Amino acid sequence: MHTSTTSTVPLAPWDASQLQQATQGYWHNNRQPEGTIKRILTDSRHAEAGDAFLALKGERFDAHDFVAQVVQQGCQVAIVEQPLDVDIFQLIVSDTRLALGALGAYRRQQYPKLQVIALTGSSGKTTTKEMLGSILSRLAPTLVTRGNLNNDLGVPMMLLELRPEHQYAVMELGASHQGEIDYTSKLVQPHVAGILNIGTAHLGEFGGRDGICRAKSEIYQHIAVDGTAILPADDDFTDQIKQAIQTQKMLSFGQDGEIYATSVVLHAQSSEFDLHTPQGQAHLSLPFAGEHNVQNALAATAFALAIGIDLNNIVQGLSAAQGAKGRLNFIQHGHHLFIDDTYNANPGSMRAAAGVLAQQTGIKVMVTGDIGELGDASMLEHTQLGHDLANEQLDYIVAVGEFAGAMQQGAASSDHPEKLKAFTTQAQALPFLIELIQQHQPQSMSFLFKGSRYTHMETLMADLMEKL
Repeated sequence: MHTSTTSTVPLAPWDASQLQQATQGYWHNNRQPEGTIKRILTDSRHAEAGDAFLALKGERFDAHDFVAQVVQQGCQVAIVEQPLDVDIFQLIVSDTRLALGALGAYRRQQYPKLQVIALTGSSGKTTTKEMLGSILSRLAPTLVTRGNLNNDLGVPMMLLELRPEHQYAVMELGASHQGEIDYTSKLVQPHVAGILNIGTAHLGEFGGRDGICRAKSEIYQHIAVDGTAILPADDDFTDQIKQAIQTQKMLSFGQDGEIYATSVVLHAQSSEFDLHTPQGQAHLSLPFAGEHNVQNALAATAFALAIGIDLNNIVQGLSAAQGAKGRLNFIQHGHHLFIDDTYNANPGSMRAAAGVLAQQTGIKVMVTGDIGELGDASMLEHTQLGHDLANEQLDYIVAVGEFAGAMQQGAASSDHPEKLKAFTTQAQALPFLIELIQQHQPQSMSFLFKGSRYTHMETLMADLMEKL
């Protein structure tokens, strides 16, 4: 587990009986530690005295192999699936993965007054989460999902970071298979939960958008009885989403919803609009570019209103919000603009990013990496994307990766097939990008880099910036 799963803030301590109660495990040879356990962690590299090391099993690793190592680091407690011949207090559980979930759920239940928001969607999750973090953390201590800790391991790890002073928690829930959101939303026990949109991210795992809708709709199953369900009003799947909602209270966002925007003006690096809500209306200057971020702000407003935040505080929080790293970050480098949108990608967010780039000045170059997890639809989706991007108000599209050829095929049937250049590797694309800059000197250029996480498009961006 090599995500940044460790918190730097002191956490609420545990004792041996709480660990046993939460996991329903037993202490090997009836030997249990005395005193407090400061934190539970899954990364053996950080384990030290006072920690409990939880040994996960993955497809390619088994952390039970590292228990002897954590003993040398001073760690005295391990949570394991079978007794080991190692001198350490051992809590034996049937499944360490489920034990991690049980520990997260136990910690969550210790704070019944905590107000919890859970959100999911095919795109916009991270930005909406950051917007909510900006609104809520101005008012009270708030726990917000860090990085990509949004799956069946990441969600309980975040819950383990809950402390008595937290009044709000914003939990991002991701789905890579059916049942995952049902599992994580049960751990989280939200007051307010909802879907931002149903796109084509993870199409491969779900065999179509209907499957994605079913998987994401699991988020509505564990909302508190008096809680609120949030839903997108303008999605292709709005009707199906509605059928999954079980709470009395519901709040919708989008042009046909109760929370909507009028007089939208999109600037190169920001936007402004009139925000309409059941609590009244306000003018909002949003420090985010693109129509899709107006939608994310409407969603954030809906979630915040549903837990009782007033409109004035929402507007102030949104006005001061900042994007997450790799999410449409604008970097001025000499007289060229670099837009880092490399955090991740799906077909919808690719098109949204192209719209943002089209708003910029100078020669506009979009550099794309492959989109993963599209399964059998990969060729078709990339071909369609190549066609659509070539018809955007962009000067060049530089496609890199296994599906760059498919994008070039798509561009061939567009009005401007010459705009798209395809390369298999970043090393091949780099000289072409350098040449483009030299060709257009002294004009300023705007570059936008985007691709799925595994393509590491930020590397190509950094390489190009270094050459300037």
